[in-house]
Amino acid sequence: MKKTDNFFVIHNFNTVPTELLSYCKDYVIYDCSTDNAVKAQLKNMKLNIKEVENTGHNITSYFSFFAENYDNLPEVMCLLKGNMIGRHCSKAFFDCVYDDKSFTFLYDEKQYWDRFSKYQENGEQNVAGNTFIAMENVYVEKNDSWYVESENHPKKYFNDVDDLLRFIYKKPMIPQYLMFSSGACYIVRREQILRHSREFYLNLNKIMNYGMSPGFPSEAHQIERILPILFNSFCEVQDYMNDEAAFEAKLPECSAYIQYKYENRPRKFKKLRQALGLIR
Repeated sequence: MKKTDNFFVIHNFNTVPTELLSYCKDYVIYDCSTDNAVKAQLKNMKLNIKEVENTGHNITSYFSFFAENYDNLPEVMCLLKGNMIGRHCSKAFFDCVYDDKSFTFLYDEKQYWDRFSKYQENGEQNVAGNTFIAMENVYVEKNDSWYVESENHPKKYFNDVDDLLRFIYKKPMIPQYLMFSSGACYIVRREQILRHSREFYLNLNKIMNYGMSPGFPSEAHQIERILPILFNSFCEVQDYMNDEAAFEAKLPECSAYIQYKYENRPRKFKKLRQALGLIR
């Protein structure tokens, strides 16, 4: 098998990702493993490892890589999870796309095609639901932020994707549906990352790594769903997205908004939404 020049950015948790490493010439592993046996094995293999805090998800590792290597990013990057093959996509699918040089969704679950396609195997037509697959590797979900109600993934800054997009961009388009790669694995190009500043990625990490009680923040679910927007949108971002101090000064307002929204009827928080720039 030909090894790709694409640089592999691998977020790893309690896995020895030797299968992924067989595909690439160069890589870095952001390891947040808690299994001492796995950590010892990785160390003994003398792999290129950067130990990081376990935030419960993989996106903070990607954004950290972007910020840390902003002035010297590889031309093409594969954003991967150590256990991606077999969980988020098949080996057969990855064999076909791992050397792609354009933006690629690394997601493939053929076992769900019958459920999500227009027709079932018996020829009967499926009833359209809130989720479906567009093409063979693009997951689509109704933008209803259903996961924010989960007690396992508390929210601190944003109640839904709509408010998050309005916080990030000055005049965002709020989609009815979101298309993304379930698991947040992609192939991206350097120019896509450079559309945003180093501070942009550092700031977004601040709303995804504030705790693991009991699980990772709901905001990580939200950002997972808008990653294709972040990588491809040309919308103008809010000024504070490119300024760490200004961003941190803004976050307490978001926390206050979340609390206020759940303690008062919707008609009572218009002024606070205006102050946050969520409505005009």
